Amino acid sequence: MSSTTPLKQRKAKTIAAIPFYLMVYNDDINTFDYVIKTLMEVCGHELPQATQCTYLIHYKGSCSVKEGAYHELLPIKDLLFAKGLCAGLST
Repeated sequence: MSSTTPLKQRKAKTIAAIPFYLMVYNDDINTFDYVIKTLMEVCGHELPQATQCTYLIHYKGSCSVKEGAYHELLPIKDLLFAKGLCAGLST
């Protein structure tokens, strides 16, 4: 048996070790109140954190609203997208 780890397993471990960021991007459709409510509901933010993120999204164009492993953030990103927010994952 070889002591080397197959390439596919090494890649999977590498992806799991890299921190990913859930980004929400500004749009001209959703209101401040809706974005705040959605961040609280989907990401578990408290009101001050959701409000601060919403202002950053509006004035800077985007904000990292959550950090974690890819497999943890992907369903959250999909839910934000389903609720009409422009969201993506970044490293």
